[in-house]
Amino acid sequence: MKKLGFGLMRLPLTNPDDTKSIDKPEVCRMADLFLERGFTYFDTAYMYHESESERAVKDVLMTRIDRDRYTLASKLPVSMLKEEADVERIFNDQLAKTGAEYFDYYLLHALSRNNYETANRLDCFGFVQKKMAEGKVRHFGFSFHDSAEMLDRILTEHPEVEFVQLQLNYLDWEDKKVQSHKCYDTAVKHGKKVVVMEPVKGGTLAKLPEKAEKLLREVHPDWSNASWAVRFAASLENVMVVLSGMSTMEQMEDNSSYMQDFAPLSEDEKKVLEQVVEIIHESAKIPCTACRYCVEGCPQQVAIPEYFALYNEELTDRGNPLHKERYEQLAKEHGKASDCVECSQCEGICPQHLQAISWLKKVAETFEK
Repeated sequence: MKKLGFGLMRLPLTNPDDTKSIDKPEVCRMADLFLERGFTYFDTAYMYHESESERAVKDVLMTRIDRDRYTLASKLPVSMLKEEADVERIFNDQLAKTGAEYFDYYLLHALSRNNYETANRLDCFGFVQKKMAEGKVRHFGFSFHDSAEMLDRILTEHPEVEFVQLQLNYLDWEDKKVQSHKCYDTAVKHGKKVVVMEPVKGGTLAKLPEKAEKLLREVHPDWSNASWAVRFAASLENVMVVLSGMSTMEQMEDNSSYMQDFAPLSEDEKKVLEQVVEIIHESAKIPCTACRYCVEGCPQQVAIPEYFALYNEELTDRGNPLHKERYEQLAKEHGKASDCVECSQCEGICPQHLQAISWLKKVAETFEK
C-alpha cells in the first residue's frame, strides 16, 4: 500500500459556513485522481462533517467504484457511548450510511484516559473482535490522543489491537504535551504499525511564518510547505499510511504527485525542519487543528476553531478589516468569544491540549474592542 491516505475530515464545501455541505462532485474528482495514481486508503469517522462524511462515502465510493479498488476505515465514537446497545447501533448505522458491507480498518475513536474506561466497560475491544469474526471488520486499531504512558498501558492490556493512529508531525515530534515521538516509539515497542493523522497539523504547517517558508524554499524551491510535513511523517519506518485531510483538488494533486514514488527525507532535510520548528514557536500562534471536537459540547455555541483561525490570520496580517468583519459575521450565528462561560469542556476534549479559555479571551480582546 502506498503511504498516502485520503482523510475525509476536511472535505470541500459548497457553503464554507456549513460543514454538512460537502461538495460531492468535487470529492468524486479528487477520489478518482487519488485512485488513478495508485492510492487506496480512505479514512472517515462517525462524527466527521456532523455525520455527513460517512454518507459521502456512499455517493463518492460505494456507488461508483469497485469495492476491491480501495480500503475504507471508520471509527467508533467512544466518547458518545452511554450503554452497550449504543455500540451495535452505531456500528450498524455506519455500515448503512456508507453502504459498506464491511470496514477494512475499524478504530476506536480518540482513546484517552478520559474514555478508556468507557471502552472497557462497554467491551468495545471485544465487540470489534466479534465483528472481525463475522467478516464485517478486517483490521482493528484505535486513534489516540494522550501520553505515551497511557498508550503503553492500553497496548499492554489489549495486545489484540493491530495498529494505532497517532497525531504525528514535525512540530509535535518533541512537544511535551502531544508527545508524538514518545508515542511513536511506544507503538514500535509493541510491534504495532502506525497510521498518521494531522501530519500538517490542521493546515498549520501549510501556512508558515515568512521566515520559515523562505528557509524551506532555499532548500527545495518546488516543494510546498505541506509536502515537507507529509514527507516527514512518511519517512518513519513503522508508518503504514499518512492521512491528509485534503479539501481542494490542488492539495490532492500536490500530495499525490510526490507520494507516488516517495523518497524519505535526508538527515540534512530533517535538520532544516528543526529550524522551522524554532521559528514557528517564536510566532505565538494558536496551534489549533480545527478538528472541531470542542464545538458540539459548547453550551454557548462559540465558533472556537473559526475564531482561532481568524486570530492567527490577524497575527500574520495585522489590522486587516476583513478579519473583524468576518468575526462579526460569525458572531451573529454563534456565541462570541466573550460569551465563554469557562466550563472547560473544550479543554478537556482538545487533542492539542490547548488552554482554549485563555485564547478565547485574547480573541475577544482582539476583535470585540
